[in-house]
Amino acid sequence: MSSERRSKMRIFLDMLNSIAKKGGQAKPTHIMYGSNLSHDRLKSYLEFLLEKGFIEEILEDERMLYKITERGKKFMQEFEKIEEFSNAFGIDI
Repeated sequence: MSSERRSKMRIFLDMLNSIAKKGGQAKPTHIMYGSNLSHDRLKSYLEFLLEKGFIEEILEDERMLYKITERGKKFMQEFEKIEEFSNAFGIDI
């Protein structure tokens, strides 16, 4: 197991991937476990993703769900391009 820490960008991508894997919307606990975060970190990172318009909150059956937006999907696509570029030059992001 690597002792390297994930960058915030990588964490945001992991969170968005967790939502995408659940069909585009997910409960906070699924995001937390899927991206390996503590509850406190999850809350602050969800706030950031909401502020940036990458996700939106949906109240369904009195439960809060988080849905990935088109902007969030675009972020995931662009991050993948950046990752390919950085890997081509042996640079970690």
